[in-house]
Amino acid sequence: MKTQKLGRGLGALIGEIDEAYENELGQKDSIIEIPLKDIRPNPFQPRKHFEESSLYELSESIKSDGLIQPILVTEDLDGYVLIAGERRLRASKLAKLKSIRSIVLSSDNQKMRQLALIENIQRDELNSIELAYAYGELMKLYGYTHEELSVKINKSRTHITNTIRLLQLSSKTQKTLIERKISTGHAKVLVGLDEKEQQLVVDSIVGQKLSVREVEAMIKSMKSSKTDSLKSTETTSFDLTKFKDIFDILGMKIKTTNRSLTIEFETEAQVLKLLNYLPKNNL
Repeated sequence: MKTQKLGRGLGALIGEIDEAYENELGQKDSIIEIPLKDIRPNPFQPRKHFEESSLYELSESIKSDGLIQPILVTEDLDGYVLIAGERRLRASKLAKLKSIRSIVLSSDNQKMRQLALIENIQRDELNSIELAYAYGELMKLYGYTHEELSVKINKSRTHITNTIRLLQLSSKTQKTLIERKISTGHAKVLVGLDEKEQQLVVDSIVGQKLSVREVEAMIKSMKSSKTDSLKSTETTSFDLTKFKDIFDILGMKIKTTNRSLTIEFETEAQVLKLLNYLPKNNL
């Protein structure tokens, strides 16, 4: 029940900060101005990539209209630790402000992690890879299944499952997605390919501006070619019976299949005998 309460409180925080203050945060919490230099980043922040152009636009908006929604912080021995609102904090620093409007909460590590994760998820500010890590972190923290998490954050179970599957991509492919060189739609159809195949397809997407449908067709063709190659290899056979007479002379047993030959040694002397025989006969 505690987890659900935190989730409702966070939803209110995102929608309307004053209502959240009244309903969930308690009467002792209030909005105050805190020096930017006294606020440290949230160690549980799931977002790692911040676009400079987007931060610049937000900083210009803050210069012009001020900060509409306060950030959330918690107090510690060295000042304050950010709970939620890192874009606002970074943009305020970019705007050369000295202080920022903040709501101070009493919070433990678990609540800080949850607030940071869900705030970013609800705001759709994370890229697909960060979102996948955030979903995984919430599931690990609270033991949620994909279905349970979908109910908690109002996302479809299919969306959550497909997003988490992006973590199966190679680090290079993930980086390409983070940098928006490929779309999430592209990335989803790359899951299941090995690293070399992913790189081949990614290079084609970037170089040829392929659509998701064109990539699906490309991957289908690659898989079909691989299947045909495997079938060709499996049906290939070799005549290995000619080796039987040679090994009979050496007194050794062999087993053959269509594409393999196995030698059975009974003594070390047979091994030495074969080694001495091979160079002389250029086998």
